[in-house]
Amino acid sequence: MSQKFTDIIEYVLNNKGCSSSEIYTAFANSYSLATIKRILKQLVADGVMEKTGSAKSTRYSIPASYQVLQTVDIAAYYQKDIDERKINNSFNFSLMRNILPQMKVFTQKEMESLEQIHERFIKNSSRLSQFEYGKEMERLAIDLSWKSSQIEGNTYSLLETEQLLKEKKTAAGKTKDEATMLLNHKRAIDFVTEQPDYMYPMSISKLEDLHSILINELAISRNIRTNPVGISGTNYVPLFNEHQIREALQDMCELVNNKENVFEKAMLTLLLISYIQPFVDGNKRTARIACNAILMHFKYCPLSFRTVDSTDYKKAILLFYEINNLSAFKKLFMEQYEFAVNTYF
Repeated sequence: MSQKFTDIIEYVLNNKGCSSSEIYTAFANSYSLATIKRILKQLVADGVMEKTGSAKSTRYSIPASYQVLQTVDIAAYYQKDIDERKINNSFNFSLMRNILPQMKVFTQKEMESLEQIHERFIKNSSRLSQFEYGKEMERLAIDLSWKSSQIEGNTYSLLETEQLLKEKKTAAGKTKDEATMLLNHKRAIDFVTEQPDYMYPMSISKLEDLHSILINELAISRNIRTNPVGISGTNYVPLFNEHQIREALQDMCELVNNKENVFEKAMLTLLLISYIQPFVDGNKRTARIACNAILMHFKYCPLSFRTVDSTDYKKAILLFYEINNLSAFKKLFMEQYEFAVNTYF
């Protein structure tokens, strides 16, 4: 976002309910009235700014959603020690009940870019035979199983993962649980690929089913947790009451199901399951497969996350946990959608 956009947003933040004339007066030496009106129109279209009234009675303000969307310098943010960062250390129910339902996650420009990439996916995939399409999906599934497991600390290489999933050949020096985690990923991906309509509309029981596949034969409890969990690297504390966890999950399912935009559905699923932490373990794994289940249900390209840096992924998620800001995670999501379309289709 350019400096002039930032200047006007900051002014409106400090002068809620101001008019375009008042904004122009404040920046008369820097920007023309036409420029200010153009910026205001764009900010309103992107959901960054709210407009009330009409003609001379028009007033502008910044909605609560701005904190969720504003760009954050993530490198500068993490230069501060964990105890120096000002964070929301408890779960924010208002996000799913009041803020996210009323806002657009992607700007108009971002949506145009994503739709162009999606159109390229439709065009390219339509040229493939059923056999060719299946081979590309198999390649994506292997990459996804590897990267999703790697994010969780699995030490299998991509080549070792391919040998395990294709030939059932375990890698020397690796634990049985690592192989099980990878095999479970492949089973979960096959499950949502073969039943693309199962996971949508989203529901708690369907998420529990998906989680059960991902943690099969691992020492992880099934279904919604009844005990508190902690997250390393942050002072954010997830919900610990089972009733509240179910309540938050139900809010999330309703939010995702009611959103019209497929990209919003998928990205919010990916982020909010991780934020709620409904399971003792396997939350982010469940989130990544559930996100892809939604994309595949609507015939969009699934994500492999292959080029995601694990540390960057975790930092983007922690940013949302701590200050409910999704800017870094949205950038990651958009990059991975483009990568998937360009790489597999």
